Amino acid sequence: MSDGLLLYKKKVMRERLLKFTLQALLLVLFLVFWELGVAKGYLSGFIFSSPSKIAQLIVKMTKSGELFWHIWVTTYETVLGFTLGTLLGVLIAVILWLLPFLSQVLDPYLVVLNSMPKVALGPIFIVWLGSGTTAIISMALAISVIVTVMMVHTAFKETDADKIKLMQSFGAKRNQILKKVVLPSSLPAIVGALKVNVGLSLVGIIVGEFLVSQAGLGFLIVYGGQVFQLSLVMASIIVLCLLSAVFYVLVALLERFLIQNLR
Repeated sequence: MSDGLLLYKKKVMRERLLKFTLQALLLVLFLVFWELGVAKGYLSGFIFSSPSKIAQLIVKMTKSGELFWHIWVTTYETVLGFTLGTLLGVLIAVILWLLPFLSQVLDPYLVVLNSMPKVALGPIFIVWLGSGTTAIISMALAISVIVTVMMVHTAFKETDADKIKLMQSFGAKRNQILKKVVLPSSLPAIVGALKVNVGLSLVGIIVGEFLVSQAGLGFLIVYGGQVFQLSLVMASIIVLCLLSAVFYVLVALLERFLIQNLR
């Protein structure tokens, strides 16, 4: 290994270590100031709680197994909503690309559905589907499907026109062009839709749990607010942040797998 390459690798490692150190330092300082602010009376312990109380509550709920149950409920609903939303969104985008006239007919409706606040559909889903898991997952689908359709379909339409004309000159049918040209060239957009979709699915699940649920992190947040247990609300939000980070890492690993094996 040359000296220049070795020096470059050491520089990259130092930069990564410095960034990680600064990130950890910012988090520690935030927690310390938060704890001291409550202890000294600058912040209301009733309104803001404190890191020590939140940590104690998380440990208590972990030992009793209650926290794991609520995490499992939210995880199960999010994975199901994410999977269904992604598959349904990509399928609709494929159909719209195969049928350009249908795409032109539905385009204004897609724009309206994308801009409409999906939370407004919550009460309708509850009436239609009941106060259960189905209504919660429907909220995730309502939020994620349209975004996935628009992202993937836009990528399909931006496929290199010269490649499509070349396939057409050899007599390829539209479904063959989709398989051989459009889908491979749109893989980065589909992967990008996965990253967006996992966050949107989690948002949809939490909104659904806000409206109708007896378990899950969204239920804990609403329940904690109703009984004025801000430590429970803060603890649920922290766990939710960690869960979303785990989802992002898993999707990043899926991205690496898809790029290595499908391109």
